[in-house]
Amino acid sequence: MERTCQNQLALEAALMELTLHVKAQGLAEVGDNVRGAHYTIGENAGHIKQGLARLKKLP
Repeated sequence: MERTCQNQLALEAALMELTLHVKAQGLAEVGDNVRGAHYTIGENAGHIKQGLARLKKLP
């Protein structure tokens, strides 16, 4: 589960880099689509972190 969380964070960072590059090329619509995917990945990363925290508290 820890690696899943690390993967989520890595994907989030990669998508942010892609968003910045695409927007710099003047492709705002594509950048907005990538940003939407980035938002979803960020939300899911938060849920994964919460799940990991709960699992760590179990006896």
